[in-house]
Amino acid sequence: MAASITHNAPDQEFTLIQDGYTAELAYSQPQQGVIDFTHTFVEEGLRGKGVAEELARAGLAYARQQQLKVRTSCEFMQHFVQRHSEYTELLAPAE
Repeated sequence: MAASITHNAPDQEFTLIQDGYTAELAYSQPQQGVIDFTHTFVEEGLRGKGVAEELARAGLAYARQQQLKVRTSCEFMQHFVQRHSEYTELLAPAE
């Protein structure tokens, strides 16, 4: 992928801008040591190009690097983690 993903910590999002289109993966940190991926959005011009998956990988890599447990309030992220077992150990225990 030509564009790079930017982590905007103050706005709690990972973003990618390519060809004038934007995609984002938003998160919250509801408690110490936990990151909750809350929303994924990809503008129409970037859909079908694997952008959401790249954002998911970037967010999960950040969680792993920061030793955070992951929640997936975002339906896309929930399905992504279910399809990629290498991220299962990052999941926070169900409440």
